[in-house]
Amino acid sequence: MRRQLLPAVVMILLMTLLTGLVYTFALTGFAQVVAPNRANGSRVEVDGVEVGSELIGQAWVDDDGEPLPEYFQSRPSAATTNRDAGYDPSLSLGSNLGPTNPELLKLVARRVQRYRELNGLDNNVAVPVDAVTASASGLDPDISIANARLQAPRIAEERGLRLAKVRRLIDEHTRARTFSILGEKRVNVLLLNLALDEVAPAGS
Repeated sequence: MRRQLLPAVVMILLMTLLTGLVYTFALTGFAQVVAPNRANGSRVEVDGVEVGSELIGQAWVDDDGEPLPEYFQSRPSAATTNRDAGYDPSLSLGSNLGPTNPELLKLVARRVQRYRELNGLDNNVAVPVDAVTASASGLDPDISIANARLQAPRIAEERGLRLAKVRRLIDEHTRARTFSILGEKRVNVLLLNLALDEVAPAGS
């Protein structure tokens, strides 16, 4: 038994050292050299101040939780413990409500109505699904192109910009499908809103 136990203990310690420490530190060091920004969470800074991450969405609302009309709005988020705007990065989750759940159907109907009111849309205008449903993580940083384009007229009016200029900003910040085949083209809300602030600062 001692013959078998000693090699087993040695292998456990060796593999723990290799996979738990050596591999981890080697991979971390490699990532810091090759892509330091991505390795550190793709953080975004403005004038030396960290304003968010390209990988984690955030709510664009005022202190009362109402949408800021001069900014593109992210998709809804279920990452919250109460009824705030969501996007709590320490609580990544979806709603877990199935597609036939009456509570979800009522929630989506309310979101559709609020989306139409915020963007001045007629009842016959189709609302993109990502505008009224939360992602599985609750922290999705992107919205669909259709969602962004429906918000564009509101942004143009609030910022005093030509609609064509806002649409051009959307096009400039549209990301291709992952590996050209996975998912759909999308727009990062944080980067788009920061670009807006550069062109026409909010409140100016």
